[in-house]
Amino acid sequence: MNNDLSHFRASDSPHDVFIIGEIGINHNGDMEITRKLIDMARHAGCDAVKFQKRTIDIVYTADMLDQPRESPWGTTQRQQKEGLEFGKNEYDQINAYCTQVGIDWFASAWDMPSQEFLRSYGCKYNKIASAMAVHVDMLEAVAAEGKQTFISLGMCTYEDCDRAVEIFRKHNCPFTLMHTVSEYPAPESALNLLGMDDLHKRYSCPVGYSGHEPSVSPSVIAAALGATVIERHITLDRSMYGSDQSASLEGAGLELMVSQIRKIPIVLGDGTKKITDKEQEIAAKLRYWL
Repeated sequence: MNNDLSHFRASDSPHDVFIIGEIGINHNGDMEITRKLIDMARHAGCDAVKFQKRTIDIVYTADMLDQPRESPWGTTQRQQKEGLEFGKNEYDQINAYCTQVGIDWFASAWDMPSQEFLRSYGCKYNKIASAMAVHVDMLEAVAAEGKQTFISLGMCTYEDCDRAVEIFRKHNCPFTLMHTVSEYPAPESALNLLGMDDLHKRYSCPVGYSGHEPSVSPSVIAAALGATVIERHITLDRSMYGSDQSASLEGAGLELMVSQIRKIPIVLGDGTKKITDKEQEIAAKLRYWL
């Protein structure tokens, strides 16, 4: 993979790697938690935060929603799903708060009405979740918008990837393929980061990494390998209720990851062998015979 990290920028961000703090549903239906997560991402240096939007009665069957499930919102799957879902009032607040503090936001839609809902906010970016990467109607609708789109490819075959790329290129829509392993949390032995190079060679397009591992280093390694976008789930506390919390980074981990990724262009340099001015001074002292 090309290690010139400046060959693509996902936005007008001044950074070589575009970093997304994935809030997802880790807000637990609470706007106070949401604002704290937005603040955490901004403080750490993320370029954007991301959410997830679903129409519950489309994404889940009635039988599934009637099944028992204990949660802070009740005793059924429906109560749990609805407790985690934000509507217009909450997204209006998200939009206003992100504008106020100066960070971009966007969301992945899990059904067509949700994508139409999100379109009304005029976000800069779109996201295709791994689960939706084989949903042809969704791919067509998002690609037709023409916005920079991040396409996660967890659980996808080459055939699935080919179809998604074909659709986005047909619409001349800019995209980044996101190497992803859809396990929560994902074991480091399953991450296969060299798969990014495979995607880059096969499709000749920008490639990023969406990580679900609890550690920091794989995301930094992915950026050093040439990922132009890094997306990580974030949480206030991994012990909080929620299926994604354990695969998320807390504030300290997020700050560490962002700071290390921002150092990559500095430490990689320009690739030419050279002697620094300080080395010249040291050489004059140590090479006494010259």
